[in-house]
Amino acid sequence: MSTEEEWYIWKKSAKAKKNRYWLAEKGLDFLQNFVYWPLDLIRNIHHYLDNRWICKTHALTSNLKRGRWHEFDTRLLHALFDELVNFVEIEQAGQFMAASEEESRKYKIPWYRKIFHLGMQRCPEAGLAYLEWAASLKKDEDWVDKEDSSFGQPTSQALAAKQIITLYRWWKIERPRRPDPMDASGWSIYCEERCQAAKAENDDLSWMYSRDEVDRKRSSQILQTSHEMEQKQEDEDTEMLIRLIKIRSNLWT
Repeated sequence: MSTEEEWYIWKKSAKAKKNRYWLAEKGLDFLQNFVYWPLDLIRNIHHYLDNRWICKTHALTSNLKRGRWHEFDTRLLHALFDELVNFVEIEQAGQFMAASEEESRKYKIPWYRKIFHLGMQRCPEAGLAYLEWAASLKKDEDWVDKEDSSFGQPTSQALAAKQIITLYRWWKIERPRRPDPMDASGWSIYCEERCQAAKAENDDLSWMYSRDEVDRKRSSQILQTSHEMEQKQEDEDTEMLIRLIKIRSNLWT
């Protein structure tokens, strides 16, 4: 391995032989670009179509139901976490399968993607397998000296991978299992009781008003419980969204 100074001396000497230097450093590159121009053009068109219409790497997308109005705060939360899911299940899965033919054979790729090479395979198992491997990385001799206090500690990649796994599982598994505040607080049952009472009295509006002080206190307590549960879930969403933003620089392949 030559030093920076030795490379400088060599380059200065090579530049003195103008024709040979141009041929070696410029001419061969020009010839290669000329020969491969048609293939490069086709490849560039393919990548454009893939990124524009299939992968849509220029945009953040979500799985919110189409045709409905969704407030910006909802769109922001869902777009970022749905894209995190795509990052894990598509991009990180692709990293895992590209690293080993043996691993790639475990997962089936649709025939049309094999032929046209459009998009990437979605595979949650492969994505998590890659992240779990990354989360196991520790600082060894290639990173620091054995006497260093950080020797044997997780690498920055490992710490980020653990965060990604936590956020991914929260969005995919834990969050969907959260109870509905209206149901868990008893508000849904209370409203149903009031509607049934209104029907029995043949008064369509009576369900809207409390009958007495006991009923008013009961409805107030139920609503308070429901609001507290909603706020707790809202705070959790915000906390996890902030955690996702903090590891933004680690979300690349």
